[in-house]
Amino acid sequence: MSTVLISVSDKVGIVEFAKELKKLNWDIISSGGTTKILKENSIDCEEISEVTGFPEILNGRVKTLNPKIHGGILAIRNKNEHIKQLQKYNIGAIDMVIVNLYPFEEIINAIPKPEDKKITQEVIENIDVGGVALLRAAAKNYKDVMVVCSSKDYSVIIDNLKNKSVNESLKLNLAAKAFRYTAYYDSLVSNYLTYEKFPTHISIPLKKLLDLRYGENPHQKAVLYSNGVETNKPIVISAKQIHGKGLSYNNYLDLESAWMLVHEFDAPACAIIKHNNPCGCAEGGYIKSAYLKALSCDSMSAFGGIVAFNKFVEKDTAEEIIKLFIECVIAPGYSKSALDILTRKKNIRLLVQEIPYKEDKNIVEYRAMSYGMLAQDRDNILSAEIKLMTRRQPTREENDSLNFAWKIVKHVKSNAIILVRGKQIVGIGAGQMSRIDSLKIAVEKMKYANHALDEKKFPLVLASDAFFPFPDVVEESAKAGVTAIIQPGGSIKDEGSVKAADDRNMAMIVTGIRHFKH
Repeated sequence: MSTVLISVSDKVGIVEFAKELKKLNWDIISSGGTTKILKENSIDCEEISEVTGFPEILNGRVKTLNPKIHGGILAIRNKNEHIKQLQKYNIGAIDMVIVNLYPFEEIINAIPKPEDKKITQEVIENIDVGGVALLRAAAKNYKDVMVVCSSKDYSVIIDNLKNKSVNESLKLNLAAKAFRYTAYYDSLVSNYLTYEKFPTHISIPLKKLLDLRYGENPHQKAVLYSNGVETNKPIVISAKQIHGKGLSYNNYLDLESAWMLVHEFDAPACAIIKHNNPCGCAEGGYIKSAYLKALSCDSMSAFGGIVAFNKFVEKDTAEEIIKLFIECVIAPGYSKSALDILTRKKNIRLLVQEIPYKEDKNIVEYRAMSYGMLAQDRDNILSAEIKLMTRRQPTREENDSLNFAWKIVKHVKSNAIILVRGKQIVGIGAGQMSRIDSLKIAVEKMKYANHALDEKKFPLVLASDAFFPFPDVVEESAKAGVTAIIQPGGSIKDEGSVKAADDRNMAMIVTGIRHFKH
């Protein structure tokens, strides 16, 4: 006769599983809540307190932490000394442990981490202690004990028991799964309780949300993970896909970039992303206007791109989107007529994220390295102190465009140069090894697009993500028609760039904040 210990917070499927185990002549030991549901379903079981001879105490905080439980789990069956000790202390061997933990993840998603460090008692009481100990004990002794932490494995276990095919390989897989489960759980707890931004030790809880179609390239496999406490926030990974085939690794990266960029703006705005760089971004009086302005920046690159809106998409905008091959669209919502139009295209992916994105000012972002990880604050500060560097101040029109450009340039890969008229990008140079090359690309993009803008009404301005080591960008941009520049400043050769601007009657302001993006 074999013995199983069952103590589950999530009781989905446990009654059916326990019935199958009884058919296979397993004895069942169970904790209070589990005992109740099993007995209500006429399943014979022995409560843990009957085994230990000690009642549950401290409102259930202590029930399974007892030698008669852990001894029965941790005893090595082919070690005579262990078997003798079990017999000496009248401890029965436990051959399977079925445990899932208190719903800490659900609780902290309902009770956000308090800024004042006053953790609620409800959160504290949902930190599981005994369950984690049971799982770790059983997983450590996996050669002799099966450990089950997921209801998805119930049918697999029953099938293997019926077919007498339980082997060490299966037990090892279950043990590894249990350790991953407890590690994820402990990571949720430690991160929720930690207020230090960069502690000496950190673990990042990650739970697989879905398999992706492929990675950066079709021969690379890829999946999407969540950190367990973000899926209730207005972010891309929690967006609802309402049309189209599955998303790829690149789709998610581009969607993230587009969503974060478009929410720099309060007015109706559109961002178009290609290969993780904006190829167009604009504000408009309404969404259709914003889309058409963004598209006109570089309609060729927009082909196969990702489009993000910060406002509801209506029929007139959908009629424009459908004219071009677009991979994905993400927006707070779509009218029924807009959806009728957009869903005519089978391969376009449509996503809804209903709540506008607002950046968490304390967020830390991570980037993987070989056998390591980089961590840093998110770049969420636009400027330190705006200073005028030239004799001429920007006009009101120039200043509006400079402020618009500065919000965008931090989302462009370095070296980044963007050219703007009004509230519309007209040229982008990104990811070049020299800043002057980025300018040349931006100018060529602008010339190719041939924007239908009133140049007298909309002066051409430039934004640079970092300072100018030489005056060449100022000199060349003036030839292209740039009249005002915004850049971080701070170069030991700032004077040369300022002089070049003054000599050409250009306005230049500096922000004191650099926006490299690698």
